[in-house]
Amino acid sequence: MRALTVDLARAGSLTLSDLPDPVPGPEDLLVEGVAIGICGTDREIVRGEFGVGGTLVIGHESLGRVVSGPGFAPGTLVAGVVRRPDPVPCEACARGEFDMCRNGRYTERGITGLDGYGSTLWTVPAHYAVEVGSETGVLVEPASVVVKAWERIDRLAPYPFESVLVTGAGPIGLLAALIGVQRGLDVHVHDLASTGPKPALVESLGATYHRTLPDIPVVIEATGAPGLVARLLGRDLVCLTGVPSTEVIPADIGQINRDLVLRNGIVFGTVNSNPRHYREAAAVLDRADDAWLSAMITRRVPLDDFAAAFEVRPDDVKVVLQL
Repeated sequence: MRALTVDLARAGSLTLSDLPDPVPGPEDLLVEGVAIGICGTDREIVRGEFGVGGTLVIGHESLGRVVSGPGFAPGTLVAGVVRRPDPVPCEACARGEFDMCRNGRYTERGITGLDGYGSTLWTVPAHYAVEVGSETGVLVEPASVVVKAWERIDRLAPYPFESVLVTGAGPIGLLAALIGVQRGLDVHVHDLASTGPKPALVESLGATYHRTLPDIPVVIEATGAPGLVARLLGRDLVCLTGVPSTEVIPADIGQINRDLVLRNGIVFGTVNSNPRHYREAAAVLDRADDAWLSAMITRRVPLDDFAAAFEVRPDDVKVVLQL
C-alpha cells in the first residue's frame, strides 16, 4: 500500500512510502482509503512541533470504503474513530469516556502512538468505525468535536438561549454554526475575512456573518487567538475549541476572575470525541445540504501532490487529500 509517513524526530520529513498491506484481525474492517482531511495538528506534526520519535502514518480525519469485515457491507463508506483509551485505565477511560482521558496515556490514530488513516488501505476494529452517507463524510471527525462541544453546552448552560456566537469561520467554527442552525438558533459567526468563501458559507447556512465582535453571551470559540479569548471570558458561557498559539498577551486575571464570579460565568475547553459523538456527527452531516458541505472543502489534492495539501493558502477552509 501507499502511505503518507513522517519521522517524528525530523521536521519536514513527510514522504509517500510503500508499506506492506495491513492484515485485518477477526474483529477488524479492511478499508480502502478514500481521503483524509488536513488540519492544523497535521501541519504541526509535519513541521516537527508535535510528537516524539519514530515513524508515523499520519491522517486522523478519515474516509474509507469497506473491503471486508464484520458488521459492514463491502462498499460502505466509513470514518474511523481517532482516540483509544489508556491501558490503566483512568477514571474517564474506565467509563468509556476516553475522549476525556485524565492521565494522558491514550493513543490516537495518526497523532500519538498509532498509525493513522493516510494510506490506500487501513484496518480498524469494527466498533471504532462509523458509517457515513457520502464523501463529505471526511468531515465527520471535526464535526464530532463540535457535537461534543454542543453536548457539554447542553449540560452546562445556566438558562435556555436563542442566540449563539461562533468565533472563527474555519471548519470547526462552520460546523459548530451548522449545528446551531439545525437546532433552530439565531447563529452569528465572527471572522476577520472580508473576501474568499467564508462570508458566503456563513450566509448560505442562514447565519449572520460579522467582522466586528457582537455582544452575544453564549459563545463557541474556534480560533484559539489569545487576544480574542481574553475579550470573551467575561461572557455567560464560553466553550473553547481552538488550540492557542504561543503568543503572550497582557491580561487582568483579577478582573476576569471577578467577572466570571459575579456573572456565574462558565468557561470550559473541549477536544476530541468518542464513538457516540462520531455517530451523531454522521447524523448532523446527513441532515445538512451536501452541496454546502462540499463547498467547505475548498481544495481537493491528489495523493501524488501531497505536499500541496499541507500548504496554507489564503482562501482555504478545508483541504482534503484524495487517497
